[in-house]
Amino acid sequence: MNFKAPRGTHDILPDEAATWQWLESTARESFRRFGYREIRTPLLEHLELFERGTGETSDVVQKEMYAFEKSDTRYALRPEGTPSVVRAYLQASLDKTQPFQKFFYIGPMFRYERPQAGRQRQFHQLGAEVIGADDALLDAEVILLALQVLEGIGLTGQRLIVNSSGCTTCRPGYRDVLHKTLEPHIDGMCADCDMRFKRNVLRILDCKKEVCRRVVATLPKITEHLCDACRAHFDTVLQALDGAGQTYEADPYLVRGLDYYTRTVFEIHHEGLGARGAICGGGRYDNLVETFGGPSLGCTGFSMGMEGTLAVLAGQSGEAVAPSGPGPDLLMVPVGASAENQCFQWSFSLRDQGHYSDITYGSKSVKAKMRAANRSGSIFVAVVGDDELAAGEIIVKRMETGEETKIDVRSGTNQLAAFLYDARTPPT
Repeated sequence: MNFKAPRGTHDILPDEAATWQWLESTARESFRRFGYREIRTPLLEHLELFERGTGETSDVVQKEMYAFEKSDTRYALRPEGTPSVVRAYLQASLDKTQPFQKFFYIGPMFRYERPQAGRQRQFHQLGAEVIGADDALLDAEVILLALQVLEGIGLTGQRLIVNSSGCTTCRPGYRDVLHKTLEPHIDGMCADCDMRFKRNVLRILDCKKEVCRRVVATLPKITEHLCDACRAHFDTVLQALDGAGQTYEADPYLVRGLDYYTRTVFEIHHEGLGARGAICGGGRYDNLVETFGGPSLGCTGFSMGMEGTLAVLAGQSGEAVAPSGPGPDLLMVPVGASAENQCFQWSFSLRDQGHYSDITYGSKSVKAKMRAANRSGSIFVAVVGDDELAAGEIIVKRMETGEETKIDVRSGTNQLAAFLYDARTPPT
């Protein structure tokens, strides 16, 4: 039987993994500069966490979760990061001991969707969450943080789209307005929007079907129905973005597909993802901690799809977006069993002294081993046979220039290690 990875999953092989590590390290550096600390939550959570937090009317909960029951307990593979972070925050009683927290996370999520470019059933997100303050400037901070991650990897052409989704004071009135305005049109809209009309009419604004988008474009704008507090909050966010010199588009019909959002919502779009558009999204979710049984605390954050981000960047550059990593400082090519055993010991000793050293294994011909050495990206290569062992000297060749240096190894690898150190240390 020929086993293959399940549909919607993807093996990240070593050459590709270097690109992922580069994105992760770039993001980690941005998180560090903004004062965010890493949190790691389980892939497996209780299903109710997402039903209550993400929202029973969301597509994630209704259609896309991997859920199962074991010993009368319902579980789910996490489809997103925010509910897990809030759950961990409350479980550790941080609301009592250190209520203001800046978190970041990087890891896999799971949704049962039709696989497409930049979207898999096991996919990866990096994200940030701020818990414990309702300051509008924090909304601007997480937006600018997300953009800095993208700029750090050299992405260009992204568009920031922002809106306010109101709060529990002003949103009910806007829902009533939408119901009245949509009622004459709902029969001509998609089946999902018919369900949303009955259960959560705001979700209609998030529909991507063209027939529904045409109706949405005619609807009253939520920004015309915000309460004074939400209007002031949104104005502060926009002023902060203006002050940072950040361009944006204000879209009064932007909502996020998760039920917990309040006030600020935003997405970062790129045409490289086609109709999907968004590679990053987030906003404020001031009621989620309280929903999970904690105190009323302001929260804001974002999540970024890593597959989509790398796909857009690869399309922009036309090639892999990061090198596969440096080759060895020294690659030894042993000729014969005695030389292979000695090269193994030398290589181990060099690693112990801080060098990346390796040997060509196997019974290949010397010619085949040299081809492998040429492909390895090694800085230096040394062919070691019986003559070199007898003389106690090896010739180390710098691959870039062809320059050769004879090194005495009769008393071990100390001279060789010192040579490699000097070769990679620029003169002062």
